[in-house]
Amino acid sequence: MTLPVPVLDDRDFDQLLAELRGRIAVFTPEWTDQGPSDPGITLLELVAHLGETLLFRFNQIPDQTRLWLLRLLAVPPLPARRATGLVAFTAGRLAGPPPAVPLGTTVQADAVPFRVGNDVTVFPIAVTAVVKTEVDEPTDALLHDELRRLADANDLDLADVVTYEETVLGPDPTTLTDDQLLDVGPAVDRCLWIAVHAGPGTPGTTDEQRRALLDRSGPLARTPITLGIAGDAARPGLGDVAPCPGEIPPEPAPGAPDSSLIWEVTGVQGTDRVLFPVAVAADSTDGLRRSGVVALQLPAAHLSEIGLDPPPDPAAPVDPDEAADRAGVGRNAPPALADGPPVLFWLRAFPREGVPEIGRLRWVGANAADVEQVAQAPPELLGRGHGLSHQELGLANAPVVAESVQVQVQEDGTDWVDWTVVDSLAASSPDDRHLLLDAGAGRLRCGDSVRGRVLPAGAAVRALGYRHGGGRRGNVAAQALTQVADVGAVTVANPLPTGGGEDPEPIDRALERIPGELTRHDRAVVADDFRQLALVPGVGRAECLPRFDPRTRDRDAAGVVTVIVWPTEDPRHPDAPLADETLLRAVCARLDARRLVTTELFVVPATYHPVAVSVGIAVKPGYSTIGVRRWVELVLRQYLSPLPPFGPEGQGWPLGRRVHGPELEAAVLQVEGVEFVEALEVADMATGTPAPGPVLLAAWEVPELVEVTVVLGTPPAAGTGTPQPVPPTAPAPVPVPVPRSEC
Repeated sequence: MTLPVPVLDDRDFDQLLAELRGRIAVFTPEWTDQGPSDPGITLLELVAHLGETLLFRFNQIPDQTRLWLLRLLAVPPLPARRATGLVAFTAGRLAGPPPAVPLGTTVQADAVPFRVGNDVTVFPIAVTAVVKTEVDEPTDALLHDELRRLADANDLDLADVVTYEETVLGPDPTTLTDDQLLDVGPAVDRCLWIAVHAGPGTPGTTDEQRRALLDRSGPLARTPITLGIAGDAARPGLGDVAPCPGEIPPEPAPGAPDSSLIWEVTGVQGTDRVLFPVAVAADSTDGLRRSGVVALQLPAAHLSEIGLDPPPDPAAPVDPDEAADRAGVGRNAPPALADGPPVLFWLRAFPREGVPEIGRLRWVGANAADVEQVAQAPPELLGRGHGLSHQELGLANAPVVAESVQVQVQEDGTDWVDWTVVDSLAASSPDDRHLLLDAGAGRLRCGDSVRGRVLPAGAAVRALGYRHGGGRRGNVAAQALTQVADVGAVTVANPLPTGGGEDPEPIDRALERIPGELTRHDRAVVADDFRQLALVPGVGRAECLPRFDPRTRDRDAAGVVTVIVWPTEDPRHPDAPLADETLLRAVCARLDARRLVTTELFVVPATYHPVAVSVGIAVKPGYSTIGVRRWVELVLRQYLSPLPPFGPEGQGWPLGRRVHGPELEAAVLQVEGVEFVEALEVADMATGTPAPGPVLLAAWEVPELVEVTVVLGTPPAAGTGTPQPVPPTAPAPVPVPVPRSEC
């Protein structure tokens, strides 16, 4: 196998000579005789020959020299990314106050540590997420009469009624398919309802459990409930992504409520059912638009009034039939759960007017926390200063979180003085106590007395503490986080796998960036700059579309740059990988710091155009029919793949390139064992109805092979097995639960 040899400068003798001759008119315009016999031309040919020889030797530099060139250019390999996820805590049966899990607590999956990102008070509660999903009116005569009776009992006209049924989110999020997720968007009332139950094993009746939990002097009066929300893994579309906010995106004030959602809790005042407003203490979900944790503070003044029904009045007992008729009827009434444990009270969330609807949810849980795959390092002594320029000191753990490193130097032998870790020493003065950090390698470097101070000779240097972690090892499976440090009587579990962890950039990929770094000087100006700078860990491919606005599909939008990224892998969509919001934000952060101020930047996932392929082949004698058919299918999937090293030219399928049958026939004929292609048909599946013929793609699209059929002989029509989408229906005004047939 021939090993690839990188070429740093590929100019040859003719190119060098042409460049030298081109400078004659600029520097010596009086030189007019440039024939081959001219002595000056002979000298230029000699210089070009010597230059070609030097370039040949230059291209033979060893890897060690190239690594030193990386250091000289200050182009370190891109650091590792840390995995994130959600966990839920549960407590055993305790007589005292509920236990608290503070911010910074360590939870572990075997030897992989994670850090809890928010305070959690572990209340003895469990939750169930429910939406009111519209269904057709019952056609059975008895059930229709029951629906009419239910409408009359609530003084409603049957024409103003919409029937619904309760859709409950499944308990195991890892087994839910896409059509089993809880879709809040088409709910008849636009609301997400969350039923709060007593936790497993909580003693007492439902009323006793409610009074114990909602005691005005109890912890719930001053401590918020933390709910974990895991959104759908479905990725945003091309027009759903907002422009990158800038190098320093604006962040809301700590504890500020999200203005896009309204949260309420059910309660009773006298004999009337009411909804009390709930304050949002913290929200990492951006209004339920991504996975995270919402901290809800119940109204302390109305704790005793929170619940479903008024307390029983012996003088005026409640008619059970009348209560059943009222259950679940109306826009502000919670769903009438037929199964499950008793409900203490209901929470509901709905978007304000003009705000996008809540999307699909995979998991909702109580006592939840965000976690990140980092560990807290104890204080450590790094060494002593030498009084020399650019002295380096190493931390015991790497990679490290740059903003968490705190360094002190014992300058006069007694007092410890803080030194600041900075990204660059270029703006440092000779008196600045600044240290440069290589987060990936975990190494600190001082200045040279011109840009930053040097470490005083003999002065001790220590790190008070820092966080470290990152890499693919943080991508652990569901239910793998089972250990809690320093918190007793509490168990933990992660309902979904953690994700987002990526290893540092390989050295060979960093070396490939040397020519580009010399050209762009860490700035994104032309399209190739954006494409190369977008290749952060986790990105398998990036493309740049200048002057393309994804919101309007305008291809001549001045000042707009759109970068399309593909992840290195997507287990749920292996043939059509889509970047999630975490990866899009990471690319945004890298490009925002390097783009021009006048550039409006969009980082978007790929847009796929569904296609189907049907091919009939003839197999050569002596070859396995099944094996050749499977090999042809694999070749077609790889040929239409968007990721390197597949595609027509090894760089993934080009943007906007049409899918043409004869081109795919040529790829199929390369398979050993194929004698000839009987026929090959390509169909466009974008409209749901197969449209035979070449599939034309927009400039921002790549194909997604949704169906491939490989047979012997004449193939069937392409795309005949694709299901048709079901159009949504419009809701009616008043939600009413549909009557059920009971045995």
